[in-house]
Amino acid sequence: MSAGIFSQNVDDALRYSQLFYNGTARFMSMGGAFTALGGDLSSLSQNPAGLGVYRSSEMSFSPQLFHINTSADFNGLSDDYIYNFNLGQAGIALNLINNTNQSGLITLNAGYSFNRTNNFNSSIRIQGRNNNSSMADYWADQSYGIHYTNLGGAAGIAYDAWVMDTITWSGGTEYGTVFSNYGDNPPSVYGQSVRRLISYEGSTGEHAFSIGGNFSNMIFFGATLGISSLNFTSHYEHLESANFPLASGFSNFTYTDHYENKATGYTFKMGAIIKPIEYLRIGLAFHSPTIYKINEYYYDNITSYFDDGDNYNFSNEPMRYSYALSTPFRALAGVAVQIQKLGLISADYEFIDYGSARFSETGDDYDYSQKNMEIKGTLKPASNLRLGGELRLNKFYLRTGFGYYGKAFKEGEDNEDLDHVSLSFGGGFRESNLFIDLGFTNLRNTQKYYLYPVGEGIVPAQADFSVNRNIIAVTFGYKFGY
Repeated sequence: MSAGIFSQNVDDALRYSQLFYNGTARFMSMGGAFTALGGDLSSLSQNPAGLGVYRSSEMSFSPQLFHINTSADFNGLSDDYIYNFNLGQAGIALNLINNTNQSGLITLNAGYSFNRTNNFNSSIRIQGRNNNSSMADYWADQSYGIHYTNLGGAAGIAYDAWVMDTITWSGGTEYGTVFSNYGDNPPSVYGQSVRRLISYEGSTGEHAFSIGGNFSNMIFFGATLGISSLNFTSHYEHLESANFPLASGFSNFTYTDHYENKATGYTFKMGAIIKPIEYLRIGLAFHSPTIYKINEYYYDNITSYFDDGDNYNFSNEPMRYSYALSTPFRALAGVAVQIQKLGLISADYEFIDYGSARFSETGDDYDYSQKNMEIKGTLKPASNLRLGGELRLNKFYLRTGFGYYGKAFKEGEDNEDLDHVSLSFGGGFRESNLFIDLGFTNLRNTQKYYLYPVGEGIVPAQADFSVNRNIIAVTFGYKFGY
């Protein structure tokens, strides 16, 4: 299994294109439905026109606590979880112009906010018995027709570690595994114990530099230059153990796969909020593609043990890659209704075509056309829906929200039914120029995961994931000149 199978692929393109907007506790607890609302520093990353709603300067700071629980079903259920504490949002809005007139330019504001846009952290444990195939089968299938002296990548070190070997009569270009005594005792005998420990770490976050204003209390406008930081680490250890005698004398092997992505990306966003009547707001926003320049580090290794006491440990030379990724553009629309002074409700619609994500080279002349064709042939346009509500009880506020993030895979793909659903609620207290908010969001999804790609004659090794993310955020804020 080479680096190219797991990096610079469809899953990476989707992972870095999806956004599950985090931010202030108010923003989160209302489902992120702020395209038509504004007045929150998280909206700088969603609809910059929200900055134009401010009538005074404001600053806020929002730490978050993540709890990520994952269940994996692979001929048996395994659970794992981690906690992650991070900064969800921190920023400031500065009132530059504040006129008392009721027409023309009434306010002009500048703002900055760091908003976390995705959290990749999770720990997954897959454990069970595989009665049909082995990861070694994939390496053997991948190597068909390649002389053993020319093997490379994961197949090369699997060969060196005696997990697979040439079939005697093949002339050195066909391979058998330890489960068939290298082709001497077909068919392969399975039933080995499998354990895969997966660790994902990292996040994306955006530094939003914005300007926004208010024209005649009817049109609010804004623009944002977004500078995104991306950090992602994928690490797994795949163990297969034969708890029964095999002619090859095989006991177990452990294969380790590790890669790290670090990147900086740039995007431009613009938006408007229109208030045709006092209690109605309509929001529109457009996000250009984010252009990431990604630096990648990759390594893998394998260790094997045999009943006679022999053991082998081999690794490939670590590799570094540099490439670019262009994520899809986004179009957002929203509507918000204020119910006198009792509260408000809001709804957002977001369109994104995940199939338009594209990799490109940054100097190494690698041809990414095949990978981009795979993205286009696998992913499709999706619609995201967010709903939010707020009830005002004097100085106290109660909030709730819902989010649906649509299916990104085309019909017929293994994860064609993969979507995400969020439920949220929270509350807040505001007194003069001080406020504190608390928000809770639950984001969940189910998906299929294959331990190795399917080859000719290889029975898939599929695990079913259930991912449950709980996010708690607290926002401390201060208004200047209230």
